[in-house]
Amino acid sequence: MSEFEINGLDHVAIRVKNLEAAIGWYENVLGLKVCKLAKWGESPIFMLAGKTGVALFSAGLNDTELDPLSKNVGIDHYAFNVTRENFIKAKMRYDKLDIDYEFKDHFYFHSIYTKDRDGHTVELTTLVVDEKSFYLSE
Repeated sequence: MSEFEINGLDHVAIRVKNLEAAIGWYENVLGLKVCKLAKWGESPIFMLAGKTGVALFSAGLNDTELDPLSKNVGIDHYAFNVTRENFIKAKMRYDKLDIDYEFKDHFYFHSIYTKDRDGHTVELTTLVVDEKSFYLSE
């Protein structure tokens, strides 16, 4: 079986009522730095401490809160960072274990998404551009 290693937690994606207010809170209260990425437009907004942080998304306030597919206020998903080599190994492991996953090209990152046993969305993500073009963006 293809083993892979996780570097650490990359981000937690959070759906918020007011994007600007949330940015202010994470900046002022926790001292996180805003990282806006040109290729992603206005959302999500990454708020980082080094290479770890939160990704802020506007909530779908008209969505039902308890619906598992809802995009209302709450935790959307959590992501672990892996190297490119471990990203490939993870996909091989998921295939061997017959785990459904979805690949997404996020320009700066490649990600695979799957669900844990309780239905939480888990992302494995790997940087595919030069580190400076992402972590030093504003």
